[in-house]
Amino acid sequence: MSKLMASVNQRTNLVGNNRLELLLFRLHGSQPFGINVFKVREVLQCPELTEMPGASAHVRGIAHLRGVPVMVIDLSQATGGKRIEDLSTSYVLVTEYNRHTQGFLVNSVDRIVNTNWDQILPPPKGAGAGHYLTAVTEIDGKLVQIIDVEKVFSEITPVNEDVSDAVKTKASNRDFKDVIVLVADDSAVARNQVKRALTSIGIQVELVNDGKLALDWLNAKAAELGGDISSKVPLLISDIEMPEMDGYTLTAEIKSDPDLRNMHVVLHSSLSGVFNEAMVKKVGADQFIAKFHPDELVSAVQKWMSEE
Repeated sequence: MSKLMASVNQRTNLVGNNRLELLLFRLHGSQPFGINVFKVREVLQCPELTEMPGASAHVRGIAHLRGVPVMVIDLSQATGGKRIEDLSTSYVLVTEYNRHTQGFLVNSVDRIVNTNWDQILPPPKGAGAGHYLTAVTEIDGKLVQIIDVEKVFSEITPVNEDVSDAVKTKASNRDFKDVIVLVADDSAVARNQVKRALTSIGIQVELVNDGKLALDWLNAKAAELGGDISSKVPLLISDIEMPEMDGYTLTAEIKSDPDLRNMHVVLHSSLSGVFNEAMVKKVGADQFIAKFHPDELVSAVQKWMSEE
């Protein structure tokens, strides 16, 4: 398993080219699932777990990894499947999401595959609101499902989604009533978190599910306005990981288009770390914010919406 993850840190050249690598794993049976390699710190055989009193039934316990306690979530059980019973043959994916390190218990780990974001597609229509998928793709003739981790977290460890009164009342030089903020995110939970935060300070929000839809929406708005859209749509808040077109590629497309380049772009992602700060500069985004802190997001929005 160490060989499987050994080259993860050398894969950054894929990002920004609308490419990614998925670590494939299984929960029960033969159905493959995938997770972006950049979210995975390490993969290890399930260590001894310490019980966590009062935790969600989906939390199997605490793993002590080099002296650091890490919560381990049964990913099968958390997404409506069967509990993973045999810990001795199971694995833990140690990941970084939303400013926290956590482990996901999975039944087995397969391999890393290289693919394009345009091959990562939204879940089929008609799947309903109760599913846990952000995307699907086909690899070697099999459908690979990508789980909405934001939804899992929101159910197990809910975050405070309220904007503080201090931030709400902070003076802004911009009248928001005639402008729109576009939000692109493949997670319904994340989209609604951002929408609630921004509407609480009177900002109109338009929501789309992925980078391609965002670019199509912006191009249509530019055609409607006859040119530069920044006076009407001064800001885009975009996730990084999205089906069909990732946030880095979306930002680069925006900054290369004379009708779009004057709008501000904030990348808002559960991917964290210094790497993203470097990519923000590379593609021309204005800011990177790790999910999800409502005061920090709203303060950034007020800043960029007040820029001339």
